Amino acid sequence: MEKKKILYVSQEISPYLPETEMSVIGRNLPQGVQERGREIRTFMPRYGCVNERRNQLHEVIRLSGMNLIIDDTDHPLIIKVASIQCARMQVYFIDNEDYFHRKRTFADENGVCFEDNDERLIFFARGVLETVKKLRWSPDVVHCHGWFTSLVPLYINKIYGDDPLFQQSRIIYSLYNDRFPDNLNKEIRKKLMMEGVTEKDLSILNSPNYESLSKLAINNSDGIIYGSEIIASSLKEHVIKQKKPVLEHQPDEEYIDLYSDFYDNILNGVYNAAE
Repeated sequence: MEKKKILYVSQEISPYLPETEMSVIGRNLPQGVQERGREIRTFMPRYGCVNERRNQLHEVIRLSGMNLIIDDTDHPLIIKVASIQCARMQVYFIDNEDYFHRKRTFADENGVCFEDNDERLIFFARGVLETVKKLRWSPDVVHCHGWFTSLVPLYINKIYGDDPLFQQSRIIYSLYNDRFPDNLNKEIRKKLMMEGVTEKDLSILNSPNYESLSKLAINNSDGIIYGSEIIASSLKEHVIKQKKPVLEHQPDEEYIDLYSDFYDNILNGVYNAAE
């Protein structure tokens, strides 16, 4: 039987960023799933605070060199890779000098969110999917972690869905307690408009904030996982309203097996919608 292929798109992964609930899951889940006989690929942004020398990142020339157009401006896509040797696991990094060379992830030293976070979201999502296309690797499951990955489900459903590599892919979105305080640039809807995306698809982004981005990801996903014990009640209500299959928050010692089973249930159409 052919191995199932799982694509992990993560906002943060340790040891490249400090340990948090999300970064630890981003580190341990792909390894655990790989050890259970699945094939994996893992992506995260190459924030400027990721130490390239210490973590031995290097550019993958054959995957780099593409330009992504956002708001009529070309932005070079650079792909880097590093290995977590003890896990026999590679991590691909989406990089660009304009978007990811600052020394903080999403906000400045005063806690003010970067004005171009909307374009950074777009660049990251498209960069991941274009790189997967270059790899000619067709994922059975795409598992997204954190709000910074929230555009990936939209792009797969509306733009990349006709590509043979993604036609059979099922999308899992993990919600975390990772709210950010400000609205994104209100022009994000205009920047997201491409062939296949309609005004109706983006109407939920009238106020482009954490909640609306999360709801957009929920709308375009096949299953939802509560990665944190505390999830906003409004988002839980939206999951129920959309009748999405859900896996509740799981204890540390059990979540890898239960996540893996959830993938199988989604792929096989065997699940219960949230109540």
